[in-house]
Amino acid sequence: MGSAKAKLIQEDGCQIRVVHLERVEQARQEAISVRELEQLSLTFSVLGDPNRLRIVMALRNVEMCVCDLAAFTGLSESAVSHQLRRLKDLALVKKRRAGQIIYYSLDDAHVAELLKVGLEHIRDDSFNCINSTNSINSKSSTNPIHQTRSIKRF
Repeated sequence: MGSAKAKLIQEDGCQIRVVHLERVEQARQEAISVRELEQLSLTFSVLGDPNRLRIVMALRNVEMCVCDLAAFTGLSESAVSHQLRRLKDLALVKKRRAGQIIYYSLDDAHVAELLKVGLEHIRDDSFNCINSTNSINSKSSTNPIHQTRSIKRF
């Protein structure tokens, strides 16, 4: 465990352990409610599924029906409908009926902005330290994300 502490100090740049009470108090004052925290967590969790994210990304600039989304994603219409239901429950997508066809689109500009900011973040040069497929899917000790998480837990 000693080497983990040394690595934490080296990574974070801290030479001594100090609690800055004024910063802790500021964080407490700016903290969101538990309810909002849970809703935000659920939103990110739902968007963390590649199929749902692919659907939401397809709806950024155009409304589409279930058949369109199934053709785009390669999923069955039933699977797309199931994913759309989850996205609709969280107000990420909305539907519009035109005769017998139901078209889906992003619920509002906030959802589009969330996707835009996320894309800007991953396209930023500082994000290049993460190997796209291996780092996200692998839970091995070679993954820098999991190394940092395991070190900071002690």
